[in-house]
Amino acid sequence: MDLSIVVPLYNEAENVRAVCDEIRAALDPENCRYEILLIDDGSQDGSWDVMRELAGEDSRIRLIRFRRNFGQTAAMAAGFDHARGKVIVPMDGDLQNDPRDISRLVARLKEGYDVVSGWRKKRQDKALSRRLPSVIANRLISRMTGVVLHDYGCTLKAYRREVLDGVNLYGELHRFVPALASQIGARVTEIEVNHRPRNAGVSKYGIDRTLRVILDLLTVRFLLGYATRPLQLFGKWGLLAILLGGVSGLTTLYMKLFEGLNLNRNPLLILTAFLLFSGVQFIALGLLGELVTRTYYEGQGKPVYTIRSKVNFED
Repeated sequence: MDLSIVVPLYNEAENVRAVCDEIRAALDPENCRYEILLIDDGSQDGSWDVMRELAGEDSRIRLIRFRRNFGQTAAMAAGFDHARGKVIVPMDGDLQNDPRDISRLVARLKEGYDVVSGWRKKRQDKALSRRLPSVIANRLISRMTGVVLHDYGCTLKAYRREVLDGVNLYGELHRFVPALASQIGARVTEIEVNHRPRNAGVSKYGIDRTLRVILDLLTVRFLLGYATRPLQLFGKWGLLAILLGGVSGLTTLYMKLFEGLNLNRNPLLILTAFLLFSGVQFIALGLLGELVTRTYYEGQGKPVYTIRSKVNFED
């Protein structure tokens, strides 16, 4: 299989047939072997019935149905796990992504990239509730992850299969896949893609999703910088707290010996105790993190490195 198109769906009965028709119209002339994976994320509007009709008409359309609504990240993870293509392209099921851009994304992969992200430069969404929060979030994510993209939130992307094999998704991490892939050495780029207004169905996005993205960004920042060395993060804060506690303690002692100030009247004594205690806790937390990291990697036999290619090695 050359190409897998992964389409998460939640209450998109009005759009799912048109999505599949447009994908087939875009890819049939390309003379490639492809499949369409439709992931029903607990829809309650009859989406599954339409999906079953489509699968009965075309064996290239494969279906996965969740028992309940688990969210877009879980739906995309299921699609990635069951995809058979060498290249995997997720896209939204609301017809706002243009399937004609798929071949352009795949063509860019052939230039040596591992991830090609879509950029909805002319985004057809509400400015205040969707576009403005997206601009702020994209700049924040780019700054914190070091992978600069204009549009992390665009679902339409193209991935080489081997890149996704090393990425585990949960929470709202599907939008951070390019940053997570860069952790294992993937080469990431982006191209402008067409974006269309929604003509049917109801948007599932709200301001609460932006807040969840910000929280997941903290997780991604930790994974990118300290996943294999948590003591480096917590230890430096612990040492800093102990250093400041030492300075505070010496100041307290100086004020007692040379200025005659009673210790029980000096607030620096409380600050000293607080800093020293916090420093010990930070270091202890870092050591516990090291133990968890060792258990995670050694228990699963998971390497702390990834290899792009080998020469003169047997399988």
